[in-house]
Amino acid sequence: MSSLTDFSATAIDGTDVALSAYADQVVLVVNTASKCGFTPQYAGLQALQEQYADRGFTVLGFPCDQFGHQEPGSEDEIASFCEVNYGVTFPMFAKVEVNGDGAHPLFDWLRREKGGMLGSRIKWNFTKFLVGRDGQVVERYAPTTAPDKLTEDIEKALAS
Repeated sequence: MSSLTDFSATAIDGTDVALSAYADQVVLVVNTASKCGFTPQYAGLQALQEQYADRGFTVLGFPCDQFGHQEPGSEDEIASFCEVNYGVTFPMFAKVEVNGDGAHPLFDWLRREKGGMLGSRIKWNFTKFLVGRDGQVVERYAPTTAPDKLTEDIEKALAS
């Protein structure tokens, strides 16, 4: 069985990050985009980060340009956009693909662990996966699920 901590990813600044750095934390993995109708969710994700960070929670943002070319910018542009417009302080990563042959292995695993309403494919930006302290996927949320609707599940995951 795989775990979040088995994977690594490239941070938005180009450095390699072993996701084992998030061992024993509750993590919300989100595929993001800067030019999407759901982009304002960055504010809610940042609010969750601020509310729960001191209890061992973090949001991990993975920009993706697979849906309607809604993340066309470079990593520098994405980082600047997130900081300037939403005050994002949670870790952001380099652009990834979340579906298909080029999908990042993390997203292959996430999709296998928790399929969605229409099978395992991620259907749009801001699909969210809650991962427990044990590194296993607890829940998957649709892009339409606002971050503030996750607090009960985050509280349960933090308590276990």
